[in-house]
Amino acid sequence: MQLTVCEPSTMSEADVLQQHQSVAFTESSCNSGNNSAPLHHALDVANESSEEEPTVEREEETADPNAVTSNLEVSNDHTSNTQTVNAQRPETLSVPTAAAVVPKSNLWTSQPDGEVKIRMEDSGLAAETPLTVDQLFASSVRNFGKYPAVSWKEGEQKKSLNYKEYYETCRAAAKSFLKLGLQRYHGVGILGFNSVEWFISDIGAILAGGFAVGIYTTNSPEACQYVAENCRANVIVVENHKQLQKILQVQDNLPHLKAIVQYKGSLKEERPNVYDWATFLKLGCDVPDATLDEVIACQKPNQCCTLIYTSGTTGQPKGVMLSHDNLTWTALATGRHVCLTDATEFQEVVVSYLPLSHIAAQMVDIWVTMRVGGVTHFAEPDALKGSLVNTLKEVRPTAFMGVPRVWEKMQEKMKATGAKSSTVRRKVAAWAKDVGLQTNLSKMNRTAEHTPLSYQIAKKLVFKKVRKALGLDRCQKCYTGAAPITRDTLEFFLSLDIPLYELYGMSESTGPHTISLPNAFRITSCGIELPGCKTKLHNPDKDGNGEICFWGRHVFMGYFNMADKTEETMDSEGWLHSGDLGKHDRKGFLFITGRIKELIITAGGENIPPVPTEDAIKEALPLISNAMLIGDKRKFLSMLLTIKCEVNADGAPLDELTPEAVEICKRLGSKATHVSELAGGRDRAVNAAIQEAINRVNEKATSNAQRVQKWHILQKDFSIVGGELGPTMKLKRPVVSKMYKDQIDNFYKEVSSPTTPDNPLSPK
Repeated sequence: MQLTVCEPSTMSEADVLQQHQSVAFTESSCNSGNNSAPLHHALDVANESSEEEPTVEREEETADPNAVTSNLEVSNDHTSNTQTVNAQRPETLSVPTAAAVVPKSNLWTSQPDGEVKIRMEDSGLAAETPLTVDQLFASSVRNFGKYPAVSWKEGEQKKSLNYKEYYETCRAAAKSFLKLGLQRYHGVGILGFNSVEWFISDIGAILAGGFAVGIYTTNSPEACQYVAENCRANVIVVENHKQLQKILQVQDNLPHLKAIVQYKGSLKEERPNVYDWATFLKLGCDVPDATLDEVIACQKPNQCCTLIYTSGTTGQPKGVMLSHDNLTWTALATGRHVCLTDATEFQEVVVSYLPLSHIAAQMVDIWVTMRVGGVTHFAEPDALKGSLVNTLKEVRPTAFMGVPRVWEKMQEKMKATGAKSSTVRRKVAAWAKDVGLQTNLSKMNRTAEHTPLSYQIAKKLVFKKVRKALGLDRCQKCYTGAAPITRDTLEFFLSLDIPLYELYGMSESTGPHTISLPNAFRITSCGIELPGCKTKLHNPDKDGNGEICFWGRHVFMGYFNMADKTEETMDSEGWLHSGDLGKHDRKGFLFITGRIKELIITAGGENIPPVPTEDAIKEALPLISNAMLIGDKRKFLSMLLTIKCEVNADGAPLDELTPEAVEICKRLGSKATHVSELAGGRDRAVNAAIQEAINRVNEKATSNAQRVQKWHILQKDFSIVGGELGPTMKLKRPVVSKMYKDQIDNFYKEVSSPTTPDNPLSPK
């Protein structure tokens, strides 16, 4: 293994900071003679009236050979100047291989201006030359300059920017950030829903030498303040008036803040140093290209460019420092691993809708797509509240990433629709699903040499129609990640000939570490490592379960200004400890079996991972939306349950049951249509069904200690806005435990034996 460190640039950081400070903090407009003048018009000028091209099956589509060539050169002067500067600076400097144990101080840092050794290998993908974000982007402009890079709708009008326009606008934003006083190694916070302006702000901040910092849209003003203060944000970019108000409430507590930019809608009132998007893009027009090029030239692949803040489930959020190489190399490795196609052959299409403050969305929507010259289409802000399928049907992505709750919602909708179908249609669908599941399981296990004729018939009668109805008819790569998904949901989509490929990783691994592939996947496995990455299971037990540890160029630099937390996560050999428990099967597939911090250790000393039991109960009775197992330091296990219900425009749970839940209640003999009719055990029929489901799960428990003995139906479902779920729909166990402390304490006020009438469970 070879470690490399970037050679220092000829320009000192003090010189760069001096240039930042010398740019006057005054508002200026462009004159018509300035060659940068068109930049601030790019979003409005590009495709003022574009028509969507007719779509056909993927295998029939080819790229326009006249659109762009692989050696396309960018004609503007500043691009060639940047390339010349970068070409004079070696990307890496070889370092003699050290002892087997590499000093961890060389592999991590918590300092804003720190540098780390890149985990290069002697051959393979991990030996690829490190790149900065600008170098990656400039390469994409050369290769795919005329291809659309980002697209969106304004009303009924579709707009887009090609790669050259996209890059130019990011440079314009970078110059405006410099004009506003953005200092090296200071943050640019971005608070809003996915949009082209989000991307431009993110990349513009990086080009200008700052840190791109996504802030979750659901954050309270106080939570926004913590992130902005922690990253020393000089500028915060907000989506609209609602998000602006959060920052205005706390701006007096942000000593580094110099300006706020609002990218959607007009400003409702004029305030000092608050700008709308159009005005912001004009600010930097008189900043010379050479000034920005010098800032870009001093950036190195082993320096930080992005901060990803953890959700703060078990404490204050930590700023995950990701380097240029973390982003650019992981994008390369991911694209190669999942066999994405360069735009010169066929252009990949993705839909951006998951929170961009999370690395999974950034990696898919921005960096991997940029690597292959794909196009990212922005969904509507209410995507997760119902409009996503409409966007999918219109855009027809070639790859799609969904968190488990997205797939579960699709499953619920399809089940509810199927229940209203005629008897004949239901029978045909049931037959097709059985054929689909068996055929795909055979493919997965490679136990069948030929695809049966029944599968071809089912595909024509059912599968193609389902894919088209979901907008996934061109999508050959459907992924799920960021939280556990149930076997029931995986098998449901597999039966419809839509394999969901699980992936696994964390913010600290720049997103993916393992990904399932069409020719290499297993139900409930999260796949195999990216090329150039390694996995180690730390302290495995007799069954092979150990803590999953990562090695590779995707491993983060460290936690921002948190050396102690970094040392807790990175061991002396440089392995990243995930905190997750997992094991490998004989084929090398990784299975997640629990999380160390989530392990329930009962009063009797038994270690119990909660997720398998929670998933089993949700599968046993689909009426249940969320389940949380209780029992740490307790004498027995209990469980909090929520019921599937409708949500409002903000994603908050309502009292009305979903159509699927109402249908299930009817089958159980209940007339309930509202959660309040079921909460607290008010409905006998539903109570009996829940107890029966829990009994079935308990029968499979390996010991009495792993059996659920008490349960309670809560008044409302868990949600992001309610605080029980994180941005990626992960359960915040400490939060839920605190919120429902009284209900939990009631479980243990009088310890009943498993054979009392209150708990009619016979000993196993």
